[in-house]
Amino acid sequence: MDWGYLFTSFDGRINRGKFWAGYVVLWVATVVVVGLLSALLGDSASFWVLYTVAVAILIVAGLAVQVKRWHDRGRSGWWVLIALIPLIGPIWAIIETGFLPGTSGPNEYGADPLA
Repeated sequence: MDWGYLFTSFDGRINRGKFWAGYVVLWVATVVVVGLLSALLGDSASFWVLYTVAVAILIVAGLAVQVKRWHDRGRSGWWVLIALIPLIGPIWAIIETGFLPGTSGPNEYGADPLA
């Protein structure tokens, strides 16, 4: 698996397995980074600056993973915004990206990742 592509590119498609692998890695990275920063810096101004930078990087990486998964479903990456709709949005997004299969064969976003 090309982890750099997974977390930095907003082009192409990924299957459900790579989607879940990416999100597990991001959650573990979040716990580790926040834990390390908290242990090393406590509740200082440096902690909050580094925390903000780390969270911004992790959010961009998460968006890259999710956009590629929406592409696999045959939808624009802008569908990530559906998660901003209270209650129903996050549920819809997780069902679409995490549980439903992608379009079979190539689509406008690239070749079938399972082919």
